[in-house]
Amino acid sequence: MAKKQKIPKSLKGYLLIDSGILGGSFFERTVVLICEHNSDGAFGLILNKPSPHRVGELTTISLPEEVMNELVYIGGPVQPQALTYLYTTPPSEPGNVLENLSVGHTLEELEEIAASNTAGRRLKLFAGYSGWAPNQLELELKRKYWLILPATIDLVFEIPAEDLWAMALRRRGDWRSILLSYTPPEVYWN
Repeated sequence: MAKKQKIPKSLKGYLLIDSGILGGSFFERTVVLICEHNSDGAFGLILNKPSPHRVGELTTISLPEEVMNELVYIGGPVQPQALTYLYTTPPSEPGNVLENLSVGHTLEELEEIAASNTAGRRLKLFAGYSGWAPNQLELELKRKYWLILPATIDLVFEIPAEDLWAMALRRRGDWRSILLSYTPPEVYWN
């Protein structure tokens, strides 16, 4: 019998990992970072769905060249024209998602972050986001659509998008997740 996953009251700072049930949907094999989760619902960003676009193609604001060349990820199906970004914060500055990770939405703040040129600062930009109405995410968890894992900076920024789903499953450490991580996208490939 499978061990029941313990679900914290708030999933802010956790990853949602497609449990294999979401095949054929927008969220197939995705890993979503939950940035906010409370009685009003939840807000998150898909970490492993890159778009074909670079930041410079989608904005007219003046940003350093390395930021303009950054790939834009598809954060989710809600408001695909909305820009959201994740960035690491210095140790002296608490993050609003994780200890050293924040989410931002304004162009002015993005310009400040990009201009600050803080050594080691990481930045990931998203078009659109993923959202859940009150109790919707809890229902999806009961239906076992998602597996959860505490997020880490390396999972957010270091693991290539094409490897993130399998790596997150393996980090969970249970045999079912590890086995799932090795399944091909199409079972007939087996």
